Amino acid sequence: MKYYVIAGEASGDLHGANLMRELLARDSDASFRFWGGDAMAAVGGTPVRHIRDLAIMGFVDVALHLRTVLGNISFCKRDIAQWRPDVVVGIDYPGFNLKIEAWAHKCGIRTVHYISPNLWAWKKGRIKGMRRTLDRLCFILPFERRFFAENDMPQAVYVGHPLLDQVSKYSERAIVADGKPIIALLPGSRRQELKRNLPLMAQLANRHPEYHFVVAGMSLIGSGLYEKLIPSGSNIEVVFDRTYDVLASAYAAVVCSGTATLETALFNVPQVVCYRADAISYIIARSVVSSRIRYISLVNLIADSNIVTELIQNDFNYSRLEREFALITTDDANRERMLDQYADMRMLLGDGGASARAAQTIIDLIK
Repeated sequence: MKYYVIAGEASGDLHGANLMRELLARDSDASFRFWGGDAMAAVGGTPVRHIRDLAIMGFVDVALHLRTVLGNISFCKRDIAQWRPDVVVGIDYPGFNLKIEAWAHKCGIRTVHYISPNLWAWKKGRIKGMRRTLDRLCFILPFERRFFAENDMPQAVYVGHPLLDQVSKYSERAIVADGKPIIALLPGSRRQELKRNLPLMAQLANRHPEYHFVVAGMSLIGSGLYEKLIPSGSNIEVVFDRTYDVLASAYAAVVCSGTATLETALFNVPQVVCYRADAISYIIARSVVSSRIRYISLVNLIADSNIVTELIQNDFNYSRLEREFALITTDDANRERMLDQYADMRMLLGDGGASARAAQTIIDLIK
């Protein structure tokens, strides 16, 4: 079978690679054409676009790069029409993938979206179009079961969270830090996130020489931006493409909201979560996000509880960060409370096997 797989960012590349391996295990004749990164390329197939050229976030950034986005959509449609796959599989990246999937459906090509957009938080109206144009929707968060049942989405299938498998397969390669406790800094996987988060994290590091701060860097961004944002002489080390090594060695972490918050929790590292967008994007997001949504980090969302502190927009300032950092590094009772709640949250996620279940869902659909 021919699988056209589209991932637009680093987490999607990781999940896409695991999905492709599981598809190969079930379909020895599987042929892949994909948009993704180095992880997917290592599995095999024909790469079309690399994620380093696709990571655009926020209303303003999308508007500034609109010509590029529209050009990628047009190119993707032409590429699919020429290759004529048996199925188009979009991995997360909904602003792009849902458009491609809707078009592919009109062309008579089967469509699967793996990792549902957060319809329960905002843009709930998308579900009408997804109901018409998706043959399968594989969702990964346990509380989404109720949402899709209540909103008449019979093609929605719960597969579990793919990070459970990824973390369970990890083989530790510790970071050496001359005896000082390691503080992991995860400023995000996009250039825009890095610019907004890393300078304040670096300021924190400079005030705490008793710790060794390690940034989980992304080589696809390039070392130049990290060097520009970190003052010379800082007690900060940048380690590229070894996020799990950094987390496995960490005593505590400061993490940009996103998939990394859940990864940090699965490694049992106490954390502070931060998030800052450009002002216009934040105002627009606040106006459209459901008033029922109380949290932004995956850890708190899954547990529906305030396990980790979220410093959002103006709350992400040095005085607040310093205060919360003290709580996750020097307050033993707070650290123990967070680790206990991590364990409860992990139980809600259930067993692993998400990539295998998603692959089987796709195989069953095609056959």
